[in-house]
Amino acid sequence: MDHHLVFHALDGGDGTDGRWAGPVLASLPAQVERWLPEAGRTPEAERAAHARFAAHMPELLPVLDLFTAQAGGAPGAVPLLAQVGLNNPFGACTQVGGVAGTLLRNYDWDLGQRERTVVRSRLLRPVLGMTEGFWGLLDGMNDAGLAVSLTYGGRTVHGDGFAMPIVLRYLLETCATVAQAVAALGRLPVATAQNVTLVDAEQAVTLYLGPDIAPVRAPDACAANHQHLPVPQEQERETRTHARLAGVRAAAAAAGKDPEAVVAALLRPPLHEAPREGGYGTAYTAAYRPADGLVTYHWPGEEPWRQSFADFRPGTREVTVRGPAAD
Repeated sequence: MDHHLVFHALDGGDGTDGRWAGPVLASLPAQVERWLPEAGRTPEAERAAHARFAAHMPELLPVLDLFTAQAGGAPGAVPLLAQVGLNNPFGACTQVGGVAGTLLRNYDWDLGQRERTVVRSRLLRPVLGMTEGFWGLLDGMNDAGLAVSLTYGGRTVHGDGFAMPIVLRYLLETCATVAQAVAALGRLPVATAQNVTLVDAEQAVTLYLGPDIAPVRAPDACAANHQHLPVPQEQERETRTHARLAGVRAAAAAAGKDPEAVVAALLRPPLHEAPREGGYGTAYTAAYRPADGLVTYHWPGEEPWRQSFADFRPGTREVTVRGPAAD
């Protein structure tokens, strides 16, 4: 079955003029209902989330307070925007960093449930990426030439930490290099098992993260949906995580210094997931060139969509994500 998706591009500026607040105000009650357990909707939980954010991400606390104020003090706004104590989804993605300085990724999820909004902002510094959780990021880059991307780590552990999208926002707002981001990830508590790939002009690194482990550096800058620990056979059959990781590694090795060859592989099976029954599939393929401040989004059979710091074009982009070919 084909799926018709609309992606949005928004210039959020520094957040003070309300352009960015519109979508969250409109969807806040539904987002609270979906992502925030009842225990997180109390005044005590609001105060605890604010204090936790202040302790670990103080540089962004004025922005959190700004967005909370724009939400009118609605119940659950602070934990939702701080991304503390949320229900945590588990999905699949594939990513690879370091091919001629690029960060390349497939984002796989329920095609009807993501925000699908690309935002250019200048909160603490210029940042551009695909948002999640209003101001968190699934992937993105900053003006210093640092790019980051996440994938689910394949383990259903859960702890007292932040959802990874807000962690990626923090990294891009406060770090200029992979080394600085790696150091920050060493002290930030995360709620679930996640793999993060980081790229700058000098290096590319993938880290395995979780609430129960210290960060572990992967053998290369490639990630699917497992870490250094094995996954059950049933999980492998469902997600093909080892097969996808082997596929993206092979594509990167064969491509040499040609990232477009890796993008082509990401747009084909087995790396690209056509929508299954229920709508799960590859929502987009992103190719970040952080040194150039450029990201290009790809879909099979569709024209690429380019956005950059220098030439950012707000608006919408409609694409068709096609289902499996008929036998």
